[in-house]
Amino acid sequence: MVEPEQRPLQEVEQCVTSIPEDHEAMCWGCGLRLVFASYSPVYKCGWCGAVTQSNQTARKPDSVCFSHWRRLRDRFFVTVLILFMLFVICGGVWAVYPIVFSVSKFCGVFHCMVTAILAAFTITSYCLASFKSAGAPTNIRWGSYPMVAKNDLENYTFCTYCNKPKPPRAHHCRSCKMCVVDMDHHCPFIGNCVGASNHHVFVIFLISVVISCAYAAGMTIYASYQIWPSVEFPDLSSSRQSMSSMKILLEIITAVAGSAFFLSARGLVLVYLAFASLSVNAGISVLLCQQLSYIYEGNTYLNHLSSQNAMHGERGLHNIVRFFGCPYPISRVLLRYSNVDKLQDNSGSKLL
Repeated sequence: MVEPEQRPLQEVEQCVTSIPEDHEAMCWGCGLRLVFASYSPVYKCGWCGAVTQSNQTARKPDSVCFSHWRRLRDRFFVTVLILFMLFVICGGVWAVYPIVFSVSKFCGVFHCMVTAILAAFTITSYCLASFKSAGAPTNIRWGSYPMVAKNDLENYTFCTYCNKPKPPRAHHCRSCKMCVVDMDHHCPFIGNCVGASNHHVFVIFLISVVISCAYAAGMTIYASYQIWPSVEFPDLSSSRQSMSSMKILLEIITAVAGSAFFLSARGLVLVYLAFASLSVNAGISVLLCQQLSYIYEGNTYLNHLSSQNAMHGERGLHNIVRFFGCPYPISRVLLRYSNVDKLQDNSGSKLL
C-alpha cells in the first residue's frame, strides 16, 4: 500500500498566505465604503474621484508664538520694502532733478514724467499683489453621498489643516492659514501668497521693479558722473610704461576713491542709489526669469519642488499668452511662432 505523499510545511504556509484579504476604507469625499483586494496607502474613489491617504492624520494648529513670528516677519519685510521704494523715488528725484534740469528744461520735465509713471505703476502693482486674495478654493459639497455627484471631487485631496477639500495644484499656507489654488510661494515682501488670483499682478510688479531700477541706475550714474570731483593721476603720467596693468588699476581705484571724500550729500545719495538699484535689479531679474520659466512650462514653484520629474502641462508660449491674457493680435502672433518652433522640433526629432 502506497502512502500519500506529504507536502512540505513551507509549501502549505505559502498557499495559506496567498489568499487575498479584503481591505475596507471610507471615502472622505462622498462617505461611501470602499473595498480593496489589497492594502494601499493612497486610493481614489470611483464615484466622486477624491484621493485619500490612509495614514493621513489631523494636524495640530500652529502655536501662538509661531503665528506671531510669521506675522511680524511679513510686516517687517513689507515695511522695509515700502521704505526702500519711497527712498529711491524721493531721493532719486531730489538728487537727480537739478542736474537734469541744468541740461535742458525738456529733459527735466521728461525725467519727472517718466519717474512719476514708473513710481505709480510699481506702487499700484505692489498694492494689488499684496492686498488681493491669492485665490481661495471655492466651497464645494462633500462628505455625504446624496449631495456629491459623480466626479465632483476629481483628484481632490483633504487638507488636514483646514479640514476641507483641497483642489488639485492647491497648497496650504501656514502663514495665511488657508489653502491657495495654484500656489507658487508665500512672499514675505508682499505679506501675501502668490497664487491663481494675484500671480500675474506679482509678475507685473517684478517687471516694473526691473524697469524702474534700471532707469534709476542709469540716471544716478549719469548724475554722479556730472558732479563727480576731478580726478588726478600723478603717478600714471610720470611712469606709465614701467607700471604693470594691476598697479595702474589700483592707482585708478585709489584716485577715484580719494575723490569720493569731496562729494556733497547729493553726490553720496546718488552713489548709494546707483549701487542699490543695480543690486536690486540683479536679484529681481533672476527671480523674474525663474517665474517666467515656470510659467512657460505650465508649472508653479511648489509643484516644481514636489515633483521635479513630472510635467504638469505642455510647454510653450501659449502658457505665457494665457497667463497674461494678451490681446488677440499679439496672442495670434505668439502662438503662430510657438507652433512653428514646435513643428521644427518635431521634424528634427524625426530626422534623428
